[in-house]
Amino acid sequence: MASRRPSPTTSFRCTECGWTTVKWVGRCGECQQWGTVVEASAPPASLREVAPTRPERAALPITAIDTSEAPRRTSGVAEFDRVLGGGIVPGAAVLLSGEPGVGKSTLLLEVAAQSARAGRRVLYVSAEESLGQVRLRAERTGALEGRVLLASETDLATILGHVDREQPDLLIVDSVQTVSSALADGVAGQPGQVREVATTLIRVAKERDLPVVLVGHVTKDGQVAGPRLLEHLVDVVCQFEGDRQTSLRFVRALKNRFGPTDEVGCFDMAGDGIVEVPDPSALFLGHGDPVPGTCVTIALEGRRAIPVEVQALALETRAPNPRRIVSGVDGARVAMILAVLEKRGIAQTSDKDVYVSTVGGVRLVEPAADLAIAIAVAGAVSGRSVARHVAAIGELSLAGEIRRVSRADQRVSEATRMGYRTLIDASSQTLHRAMGDLGVRGMAGAPDVPRF
Repeated sequence: MASRRPSPTTSFRCTECGWTTVKWVGRCGECQQWGTVVEASAPPASLREVAPTRPERAALPITAIDTSEAPRRTSGVAEFDRVLGGGIVPGAAVLLSGEPGVGKSTLLLEVAAQSARAGRRVLYVSAEESLGQVRLRAERTGALEGRVLLASETDLATILGHVDREQPDLLIVDSVQTVSSALADGVAGQPGQVREVATTLIRVAKERDLPVVLVGHVTKDGQVAGPRLLEHLVDVVCQFEGDRQTSLRFVRALKNRFGPTDEVGCFDMAGDGIVEVPDPSALFLGHGDPVPGTCVTIALEGRRAIPVEVQALALETRAPNPRRIVSGVDGARVAMILAVLEKRGIAQTSDKDVYVSTVGGVRLVEPAADLAIAIAVAGAVSGRSVARHVAAIGELSLAGEIRRVSRADQRVSEATRMGYRTLIDASSQTLHRAMGDLGVRGMAGAPDVPRF
């Protein structure tokens, strides 16, 4: 077998992801594909002599740079503008990712229609659906607008031809993984193709000050499909989240060069399209009279403080290993809270099956919900209910202490706005004292000294 001893100027490159190495290997070290590493046609840049080029513009002191904010154009969808930092910046490349069927195309079709109604030409390129399918969805969602130009293309050169002919003010490509370029090897969706397509579209966006919105697929573990370089190239990365069993949808900014990354947009996926939810607080609260095993906490979704109701149910069991079933909360934290309640003599749960869930399908991952979970479980065990005007905010330690949480002032302001007159938080110091405060002020029909 011939030896593959490289010369000092030889490099090898993966045809799928572009990973380079100075020696040949059978498996790519980046994308882990076999047989894709071939000898590059040119030596690595570090081994070539690059002649200096005289710059057209001199470098400027950082203090002389104009700090005026880049002009923004509203997309017509306020919740989407909120996530983008106030609107779409000309020349920006936005990547919107999400699971199949979550509503990415529906949201962007609404963005296209609203932008067109504001007097801008929008080119919507669908590489996954036919023109008839897009038209039917637009009729169903009320997004029919004459300034929205549709094209069903999968070839990058043809898409660029449409851009040259139509001169749009906004370009939407759905999706980047289904578009292919003749300048890259492989089929559409492979890392090399995705990199070439994204690089070309982003270059066109910068040269023409044309905002481009790309739809991206995700893998089974929720990551953006394709090379990691895709997320580095774009200016904004948004993730569209939602449970198919519920109508609530969230748009989060994972990366934003023009604004904060802690903003969240809320939408409601209805039968006739997607609807903005500017005040989602009422979506996560139960209705009716207080019942044992419920408590409200104030959670943070991005910069928003949202009241969320936690529900718990405790049932007697003779099984040696009682069940712990959770939905919308962290199972490990619930197990810790149950241990604290048992150890501190507040509620006995070792002989009971415990079920903990949230209302509205929201997921609580922050420790600020610990106190509400503890109160809900204690109420389910004792059969006592918490009054509707009570909310609980706090992290619970293993010693039974209640710790302060981040942005407590904003949570308190939202609780006051929503009509919660009694707030159990870190001022109670310990879980025993918090339960005592509930016994005096909050527990419906409870004695002065509660015993759970």
